[in-house]
Amino acid sequence: MISLNVNGKPMQADATDDTPLLWVLRDHLNMTGTKFGCGMALCGACTVHVDGQPIRSCVTPASSLQNKKITTIEGAAATKAGKAVQAAWIAENVPQCGYCQSGQIMAASALLVAKPKPTDADIDAAMSGNICRCATYPRIRAAIKRAAGSLA
Repeated sequence: MISLNVNGKPMQADATDDTPLLWVLRDHLNMTGTKFGCGMALCGACTVHVDGQPIRSCVTPASSLQNKKITTIEGAAATKAGKAVQAAWIAENVPQCGYCQSGQIMAASALLVAKPKPTDADIDAAMSGNICRCATYPRIRAAIKRAAGSLA
């Protein structure tokens, strides 16, 4: 049994120690907002926060996170930055197919906590590991800037 703190709530999953967090979230806790993309930590679709830092849940064993605070897309709006990013995403019409967007939002939220007034270079660096097959990158950048402005 693995005990986790997900979105501020204690949760338990009957999973093996090597089960990636992504599959614990999706298959054991029925939290399907975090997506499977590549399974190799290359695309960013599975991004969640662990103690406020973005990580790739597809390659992180859930058992290694038992004393950490995990935030998923389902809990993102509970933070000031997450709420601002989600509002900006809607205002800028960021999603096209939407598949990568939970990972994009989680990466953008972490960026704005670390750098409340990010430059284009900061945005590029923070978002470079998150792939959008629909290429909504200009709208993603605009949404991050909008969210930063609303947090200022």
